[in-house]
Amino acid sequence: MDTTSIRTDFPILGQKVNGHPLVYLDNAATSQKPQSVIDTLVTYYENYNSNVHRGVHTLGTIATERYEEAREKIRKFINARSTKEIIYTKGTTNSLNMIATGYGRANLTQGDEIVISPMEHHANLIPWQQAAQATGASLKYFPMKADGTLDLEDVRRTITDHTKIVACTQVSNVLGTINPVKEIAEIAHEKGAVMVVDGAQSTPHMAIDVQDLDADFFAFSGHKMLGPTGIGILYGKQALLDAMEPVETGGEMIDEVDYYRATWADLPWKMEAGTPNIAGAIGLGSAVDYLNQIGMDAISEYETELGRAAYEAVSAISGVTVYGPEQRAGMVSFNIEGIHPHDVSTALDAEGIAVRAGHHCAQPLHRRLECASTVRASFYFYNTLEEIEKLTRGIKDAKEYFGHVL
Repeated sequence: MDTTSIRTDFPILGQKVNGHPLVYLDNAATSQKPQSVIDTLVTYYENYNSNVHRGVHTLGTIATERYEEAREKIRKFINARSTKEIIYTKGTTNSLNMIATGYGRANLTQGDEIVISPMEHHANLIPWQQAAQATGASLKYFPMKADGTLDLEDVRRTITDHTKIVACTQVSNVLGTINPVKEIAEIAHEKGAVMVVDGAQSTPHMAIDVQDLDADFFAFSGHKMLGPTGIGILYGKQALLDAMEPVETGGEMIDEVDYYRATWADLPWKMEAGTPNIAGAIGLGSAVDYLNQIGMDAISEYETELGRAAYEAVSAISGVTVYGPEQRAGMVSFNIEGIHPHDVSTALDAEGIAVRAGHHCAQPLHRRLECASTVRASFYFYNTLEEIEKLTRGIKDAKEYFGHVL
């Protein structure tokens, strides 16, 4: 991976923070944007800013073409069968809420089961809590092993004939665990259940094939994969989306309306009420172009190297606890004994190193880990082994500093 060349594509990475070159290690929260994506957004607003699907004038036609071209790029990127299966949303959270509300509440009844993992982000936990409360269904959890992984035999025992929905993150945003969602989907389907995959932390970092995974629903966000904020994708198998009622109504999602009734437009527009994030969608298409140019297999291979190097380096520091399995995605969450994660993050920021401290929207998981919060360093393909060395030195500096203070 030619990171030297790649980094020149990202204007923000050239700056200094607190007198130090920026080391940006908060990619699980949001990624930085290459100049090509920034230029795409500027070009939209400067040259063909217009609403889509409504006007027949020139600007509206160009905007609609670019908007739908981006949908096709995204379809190919995750290997969906049809653009009818690609729904634009605000992000992963919005997508998962649409599934839990539009599909879950309409199809769950008392006695049904929803099964999720203990490592879910709140966005793939709270919507299912709400769906269970609204329908009388019960919420169950897979057992999680001590190293933060799932055992497929435990999965098989947990999913029963009463299970109607299985929801699982493909990559944990805290532990870096890569879950076997393809195998979990197979077990779910054997019991007649629908498989929902949170792909927020996987789609930016590895090749995704929703047909191979056999996911019934799959959700991800644009801003974690070089795209703008406020844009995401809900993938759903066409038959399931066809059967769903829209979660929101109004605008271009209708076919015909009179004073007492309405009918819906075809997919995907049936699920896209109101004026969409047009610039965001087109910008996400540009991000997909950039990722395809690098190659998702190359990105995955390189980030696996970064994750392994970080795990080994941070684990070797005495007094530091690293959470999650050795085989992991490109992130490492840890704590320094006796030092609050926010203090560690502040100390690292003083050296220009941006990490995340907190519960990472996974409070139940942190209770399982017997800590309130962690420090998380998360990597992307523009990060380097030298930056991991800086992180390691920064952790040692923080440990020494607070050791003297305490």
